[in-house]
Amino acid sequence: MTQHATATAPKTPRRSKKRGSVLPGFTPTMGFTIAYLSLIVLIPLSTVFLKTAGMSWAEFVEAGFSTRVLAAYKLTFGTAFLAALVNAVFGLLLAWVLVRYRFPGRRLIDGMVDLPFALPTAVAGIALTAIYSRNGWMGSWLEDLGIKVAYTPIGITIALIFIGLPFVVRTLQPVIEEIDVELEEAAATLGAGRWTIFRKVLFPTFFPALLTGFALAFARGIGEYGSVVFISGNMPMRTEIAPLLIVTKLEQYDYMGATAIALVMLVISFFLLLAINLLQRWSSQRIGHS
Repeated sequence: MTQHATATAPKTPRRSKKRGSVLPGFTPTMGFTIAYLSLIVLIPLSTVFLKTAGMSWAEFVEAGFSTRVLAAYKLTFGTAFLAALVNAVFGLLLAWVLVRYRFPGRRLIDGMVDLPFALPTAVAGIALTAIYSRNGWMGSWLEDLGIKVAYTPIGITIALIFIGLPFVVRTLQPVIEEIDVELEEAAATLGAGRWTIFRKVLFPTFFPALLTGFALAFARGIGEYGSVVFISGNMPMRTEIAPLLIVTKLEQYDYMGATAIALVMLVISFFLLLAINLLQRWSSQRIGHS
């Protein structure tokens, strides 16, 4: 009787080697992050609160909410919001064209989008003023149509559109590149029209990125000074922006008044950007659950 013995080789236990992280652990990185954030952001901003804490409530209201200051707030936030809205629309179109189409000069146009990043804001302001002034190339033509751009809120909006466009385009481009063209083709095969495809398939995908670009352009527009100060004309109650008013207060050694205006702008900007971020988070969660 022949016996067949099956020999099983003993299993050698695997040694689980814990791969070391490239960066240090959570505790040192979090400590470094908090320290760096405190030195760069929190401590400088806290001085605004500490400086205004020495003012009485009546002094703070007089410095931060006078008629002239309220007009500057309205102009600053209004033009920044309008410019960011325009950039959201046309920045989306520009990003879509640069990603989806190949044409001569595409790389040149793509590189020109970053010019507002590299160009000094004062140079941009001088150039825009020269173009849109009454004797400028565009200004003289618009003047014949009864449209005055330089030294008006229209000129301020154009300057903010110029410096805010790259934020929207560069935020949207990677998201549009990740959108699968087959999704659009499948929706078209099922009978969906172009508007339905845009509204149901494309827009929910890049809407969070569009909100991010809008928020970045809006935040940049609120604090912009160099490109606006030349084309605005700086007329009180008409074309005077809040950052210019802060500089004017500092030149007059009115540090309390400058910090009061800065504090109001800081609080308003914080809540506006918080609302935009909450809307972005809500839209991302909605897309993830759909």
